Amino acid sequence: MGQQEKVATSLAGAVSEEISASLAAVDAELARRYPGDPGTRQPVHTVYVPGDVFEPGTLRSWGDQALAALDEHAPDAASFAAVLGIPEELAGPVHDRVRAKLEREPVEDLRIDFEDGYGPRPDAEEDEAAARAARLVSEAYANGTAAPYTGIRMKCMEAGVRDRGIRTTDVFLTGLMEAGGLPEGLVLTLPKVTYPEQVTAFVQLLEAFEKVHGLDAGRIGFEIQIETSQSILAADGTAAVARMIDAAQGRATGLHYGTFDYSACVGVSAAYQASDHPAADHAKAVMQVAAAGTGVRVSDGSTNVLPVGPTAQVHEAWRLHYGLTRRALARAYYQGWDMHPGHLPTRYAAVYAFYREGLEPAAARLAAYVAKAGGDVMDEPATAKALSGYLLRGIDCGALDTAEVARLTGLTRADLDAFASPRRGDLTVTAP
Repeated sequence: MGQQEKVATSLAGAVSEEISASLAAVDAELARRYPGDPGTRQPVHTVYVPGDVFEPGTLRSWGDQALAALDEHAPDAASFAAVLGIPEELAGPVHDRVRAKLEREPVEDLRIDFEDGYGPRPDAEEDEAAARAARLVSEAYANGTAAPYTGIRMKCMEAGVRDRGIRTTDVFLTGLMEAGGLPEGLVLTLPKVTYPEQVTAFVQLLEAFEKVHGLDAGRIGFEIQIETSQSILAADGTAAVARMIDAAQGRATGLHYGTFDYSACVGVSAAYQASDHPAADHAKAVMQVAAAGTGVRVSDGSTNVLPVGPTAQVHEAWRLHYGLTRRALARAYYQGWDMHPGHLPTRYAAVYAFYREGLEPAAARLAAYVAKAGGDVMDEPATAKALSGYLLRGIDCGALDTAEVARLTGLTRADLDAFASPRRGDLTVTAP
């Protein structure tokens, strides 16, 4: 050991105490507004099914239709990889995992739609459909056939449909309560939000429901659908979406981009309405910045090009969907919408290829960071957080196995969770 350095200071301890006291309110506000990612699983997609179409066998039917599309239009790993441009070394693992996923859990997040996909109906008819949806969802959770996340999209809080949206929400939630309670995977989607006050009104609705049923305050969360230009840039020039997150009072779980409503709102002609249009990129970038650190997750929209018809036409639609999904993943939009069973093969192929091709580089960088081994990249704690989050997302969706990640990194799932948590405190790494 060398000579011990003399440590000298000039400021009294009271200075630090005074500064901390002056920032106490800021500290509390940071903790409230920016708690970080919740650390829970985020589904890779949301499937929308109209309220009158949803049946007990809907999810299995989607999986079976997706498998049939594979059998007809790309019956083996090599042909599927050739259509999508998946590297040869990933062709088998991706194809096998896609088929296994479609057999085991074809849909990760289901939204029973009472908005655009359902349309205006007589009140008695929508009441009946909402009550039926509640019964079927409760039965699915009870018998183990439900998607991990399930809920409804009601009509919005605009004057013309507000009462109908409120009533459908009430009928659906009441039906769940009467059937045994709200499932853990319950998700509600509030569409066409234009003003933060509409979010405040929906919070008021949920608060009233929780009080009636003696539920914990804040039990029911919801997603905010971004489909209007006013939700991105308000009349006063502020980013309205950030104010909407605040108006949700901790209940907002996601921001979902509505490709076609938003595109039409800003004047994009129908032929060019797509999730990779510059207008879409701008909206999602604002959403992403507004949501960063808040625990609210961003979801991309959908494509309306369906993989149906002759094989050449299906392949073209598959390539489009695969490319859009890969593009979104690279931009950190880890979720999107799927509108047709034929989209499931390319959704999972894109997601699985994304995580499998990056598995070894990400694992090596994280292992080197933990071991302080260096390498050709100088990583920081923020990068370790991103690497852990990447591996965890891959595990959660089935692209990666916990055992192979542990083998490559030397880390357990708990270790990865600790690195990914923004407020983990002191980290103790254990052996897998």
